[in-house]
Amino acid sequence: MKAPHLNLGAYRSMRGLAGGPSLLLPAKHLVTHGVVVGMTGSGKTGLVTVVAEEALRARIPVIAIDVKGDLPNLLLSFPDFEPDAWARWLRRDDTPLSDEALRAELDKRRTALQAASIEERELHSFHRSTELRVITPGSTAGEQLHVLSPLERRSPRWDSDPESARDALSAAVSLVLRLLGRDPDPARSKEHVLLSVLAERRLVAGGHADIGVLMEDLSNPPITTIGALPIDAFFKKSERLSLAAALNSLLASPTFSSWREGASLDVSEWVKPKDGRTPGVILSVAHLDDEERALVLGVVLEEILSWVRGLPGSGQLKALVIFDEVYGFLPPHPANPPTKRPMVALMKQARAFGVGVVVATQNPMDLDYRALSNAGLWCIGRLQTDADRARVVDGLASSSTAGGDLKELNQTIGRLAPRWFVVRNAHVPEAGNVLLNPRHTMSILRGPLTRGELKEARETRAPHSQRDTGPSSGVQSKHGTSPELRDPGGG
Repeated sequence: MKAPHLNLGAYRSMRGLAGGPSLLLPAKHLVTHGVVVGMTGSGKTGLVTVVAEEALRARIPVIAIDVKGDLPNLLLSFPDFEPDAWARWLRRDDTPLSDEALRAELDKRRTALQAASIEERELHSFHRSTELRVITPGSTAGEQLHVLSPLERRSPRWDSDPESARDALSAAVSLVLRLLGRDPDPARSKEHVLLSVLAERRLVAGGHADIGVLMEDLSNPPITTIGALPIDAFFKKSERLSLAAALNSLLASPTFSSWREGASLDVSEWVKPKDGRTPGVILSVAHLDDEERALVLGVVLEEILSWVRGLPGSGQLKALVIFDEVYGFLPPHPANPPTKRPMVALMKQARAFGVGVVVATQNPMDLDYRALSNAGLWCIGRLQTDADRARVVDGLASSSTAGGDLKELNQTIGRLAPRWFVVRNAHVPEAGNVLLNPRHTMSILRGPLTRGELKEARETRAPHSQRDTGPSSGVQSKHGTSPELRDPGGG
């Protein structure tokens, strides 16, 4: 079977001497991760959407973390160019297009996609072969998520992979303690140690460990020692009762209750094909405030990390994690939000298991470039300020992707037009830098969807994903004649 390639769009060399309609990135190159940076209006979200679409077309499961509300737009793609399906979503200033304007827009989209070798048969194939889900923790706009399910719902991993189950439990306990305003550190916090011991005891025995049960265990401990100390010496009874009272207040919070409803946090299930369709899971936290986003995503990323560590080793891309707008979640030292530890670990370890990570941001000044220094693929859009350009160039200079004239690179980044990116691939250093104009997305990029629109988009997408009335097509049906990224000088 031919190794999959991702059709990113048209390209040319840095000096405009050669190029072609389709820059094909070997999917396995994303095992060493990717970084997309660019200011507002640079086309960054469009490129990230193209990467997600191409991975799904190549039968690679995608987990996309969405902070701004843009990635649910992946739901807004259709298996053909019949106007009725598109009319609801193709608008101008929230005004429906006339029949004539709608036909003109569809003709324009058809032509743009044909330039990337995407015909109706490819659109139909994308629908027939993919299953898209939008998960919205704490909201009914998408699927709800039980954020504390590693704590409150027993996972089969306690039988098959107790180490990863223990890691997920630790992250859930940390989340609870952060919400209580207590020390969440697994190594230093007595509260964390006690709750983890009580919860694991029940989970290993085959039971559950919801917060109400843990409150009972705090009041009447079923154990006599913690480590080498009597439990009363390790954690006084008055302190245990105080912790139980705090947990009760949390349990009574209406907002917190919405985090304890919905599907379990089980990444292995998220990426499992359903009826032969490749899963794409969009975890949207745009509706949460900044603190809630960091807390929820910290637990989710820890769960992703635990899942990754339980996979067999692979040099091929088996799954792709996309984090659009990572600003504030992977900051430089000494900032340490709950998302940073699992993100750094994923960037260092996931490649050995065939899981790639792509992060995107418009604020390069707030990225921990030590964590990104080994990223194999960089896509750099326009950066207007000298500080932003210098930050990116300095990051490249200290990374394994360094090479070439960094002064020229700095100048080029400042001159880029919208929807153009400098692409640097560490896997083919001899190819130098390439200028990329991302292909047109199959999805409609409407920007953030309202809760009502998201519900409607989910309902609209579901029946189309199961349609099977059109011509079938292989994922790479017309890509074979286009030059690959390892040969960017080809015509």
